[in-house]
Parts: sequence; structure tokens; C-alpha cells
Amino acid sequence: ITQQSNGVPPARLESRRWLILFLFTFYSLSNAYQWIQYGIINNIFMKFYGVDGFSVDWLSMVYMLVYIPFIFPVTWLLDVKGLRVTALVANALNCAGTWIKVASARSDMFWVTMLGQLFSAVAQVFILGLPARIAGVWFGADEVSTACSIGVFGNQMGIAIGFLLPPILVPNGNDMNELAHNIRVMFYISAGVATFIFVLVAIVFEETPENPPSLSQAQARSTCADKYSYTASIFRLLVNKPFMLLVISYGLNVGCFYAVSTLLNRMIIEHYPGEEVNAGRIGLTIVTAGMGGSLICGIWLDKTKTYKLTTLIVYVLTLVGMLVYAFTLNLGHLWVVFVTAGVLGFFMTGYLPLGFEFAVELTYPESEGTSSGLLNCSAQIFGIIFTIGQGKIMDRWGTFAGNIFLCIFLLIGTIMTGFIKSELHRQKANKQAEVHTESVSTFSADV
Repeated sequence: ITQQSNGVPPARLESRRWLILFLFTFYSLSNAYQWIQYGIINNIFMKFYGVDGFSVDWLSMVYMLVYIPFIFPVTWLLDVKGLRVTALVANALNCAGTWIKVASARSDMFWVTMLGQLFSAVAQVFILGLPARIAGVWFGADEVSTACSIGVFGNQMGIAIGFLLPPILVPNGNDMNELAHNIRVMFYISAGVATFIFVLVAIVFEETPENPPSLSQAQARSTCADKYSYTASIFRLLVNKPFMLLVISYGLNVGCFYAVSTLLNRMIIEHYPGEEVNAGRIGLTIVTAGMGGSLICGIWLDKTKTYKLTTLIVYVLTLVGMLVYAFTLNLGHLWVVFVTAGVLGFFMTGYLPLGFEFAVELTYPESEGTSSGLLNCSAQIFGIIFTIGQGKIMDRWGTFAGNIFLCIFLLIGTIMTGFIKSELHRQKANKQAEVHTESVSTFSADV
């Protein structure tokens, strides 16, 4: 399909777009897997390294902490150097992190494993905000939401595998030599996969398609790059009230997901001792259901473009899912936990691409990387706060109180999402009033 507009090149879709998207999906998967591989067997790593649970939690939270100071320079690099350079740096850091961790499979090497995780965490900054950018640069207007959902799908799949494999590869036991061997095998697998993907990216990954995929991308290419100011773009986003409401509400939702994922092992083991493998399977259920939610929401948005209503409905159902999960976790039936966790995951992680696409809708024509970066920065900040806060509450008052703590903030996020819809209606009414006033003034002047 070719579109034509005065002064801009024709738009045409290229089949390579799917190769670029799936390649991104695979390296996002590799990085996301490493985020949760420690947390889901928290008790095993506590025993192996001789550290407390809070120290192991930091192997997850370092991903969140590093993102906050690095997101702005990385977003600037993305806007100035483009997708290929960003992809190469991400994969180089991710690959380095996995090989450093191979050297940390000894009980006195906790600091080395933290160093390796730090490299992987920095790599994540170059990855997390790219789905919307890749979708916008490579895909047509009626495919963008679906492509963004598939890009997010890679991150979710990595987390799902991170929940599933570590409890299987590193079963609990008291033989420290056997634990060291199993941990080393797990790290070697991660390093091998990351290295293979790095080579593929270096050979295959491209900057942009030869022809723009949509009219908006064709117009963007025809715009002089000298006119773009990253600082001015950030300022325009910060004064965009609906977008800033979304930044906070998105951060609250995804921050809750980060906290639940990081602390899931502790929640399950408290009520179901010895069920490390099933804790991983419950995490897998949360994320797998969320992947289905992501794809369904992406296809729905491409068909309907109902960003405001869909985002609000999914947020409300996330709150309901979290409440049901909180009240059923301690019933003593694992199958109930699997069901409620699946419902929670469908909406909570299904919300991720919704937030990205709604942000693009609210901020066009600003860079997708910049808006996505601000959303993720908010998520990391709230993720650290909620992980530490819920962990402390669980230590003192148990898992139920910790989960209700998250429900309170999801309620606040739901209310703020409703305010976004109201604010957009208000802005629309103001514009219509201004147009009407200008029309009346023009008519009076003509008379």
C-alpha cells in the first residue's frame, strides 16, 4: 500500500519489519529473564551467598534503580544515534553482564553477581522504551498497537521464563557444591543465549526501512532534524497534564507488578513451604496471562482506537484482580492461587502496551522513545518504593497487609486514570469554545 502526500516520500510497508520486531523481542526476552532469575528463588540465593532477603531483593531492584538516572541520556542517544546503535549497546551490555555472572557461581562472590546484574540493568535502559519506537518507525498506522504489544510481549516472555526455569535448574538443597554447579549451569545458559542474540543483532538489525511505513513517518522524515530539541520535547511533555497523569498512574500499576514479581517467592513460601517450583509456575501464570492480555488489547486498540475507555476498564479490572488475589492467597489451595494470579496477570501486565500506546496518542508528534522513557522512569521509582514498602510490611504484618498496601495505590491509579479522561474532555470542550469564539469574531468583523 502506497500513500502519497505533497512534499513527503511515499509510504510502503516492508516485510523485514517483522524480522526487526522479533529480533528486538528476543533480546528483550534475554534481558528480562535476568531481572527475575534471582528473586524467584530468593531463599536459595540467600543460603548460597549467605546474605539476607533484602540483599537478594536488590538484585531485582538494581534494574529499577539504574533506570532512573540513565533514562534521559539513553533517550537522547536514541533520538540522536537511532535504533541500531541503541540495539548494539544494549546487547553488548547484556552479553557482558551474563558472562560476569558466570564467574560469580561461588558462595563468596555475591559482589560479582551484583556487578553482572548491574551491567544487565544498564542494558535494560536501552531496551525497555523501544517497543513504541520500533512500532512507529517500522509499522503502518493500523499495525502500530499490535506491533507495540508484540514488542512488550518479549519482555513479558523473558519474565515468564525467569519465573519458570530457575526453580527447575537450581532446586533447593543443602549440598553447596551441587548448588554452585546448578547456578553455574544456569548462568552459562543465559550467557550463551545472550551471545547468540548479540551476534544476530550485529548482523541483521537495521536502523529504518528504506521507505516510511506510514504517512506520519513520511512527514517525520521530511522534517529537518535541526528543528528538533530534546530539551524542548521534555518540557512539552512535562506540561502536558493528561500525559503527566498517565505517567503517575502507569507508574503505580507497573510498580505494583514489579513488587509482586520480586516478592512472589516470599509470598508463596510463607503460605506454602517448599513450593519453590510452584512459586515459579504461579509467576509464569501471571506473565503468560498478561501476554494474552497484551496481544488482545493491542489488536483491540488497532481496531477501535478507544484508548481512554480501554485503559480505564483494564485499570479497574487490575484493581479487582489484586483484591481477589490478596483475599485468596492464604486459603491453603494452590489451584486457587493459580487462578487468581492468572486473572491478575491478564489485566496487570496486559496494561503495559496500553500505557505505551496511550502515551503516544497523548503526546504526538513527540518522540515515542521520550514518552516511553518517562513512563518507565515512573514505573521504576514506584517499583523500588513498593518493593521495599511491601517487603517491610510483609516482614511485620504478613502478606495480606502487603497486598492491601498495593491495592490502595492501584485505587489511586484508577482514580487518576479517570481524571485523564475528564481532562481530555475538558480540553476538547475548550478548543471547541475557542473555535466558536473565533468564528463569531470573524463573522462580526465581516459584518
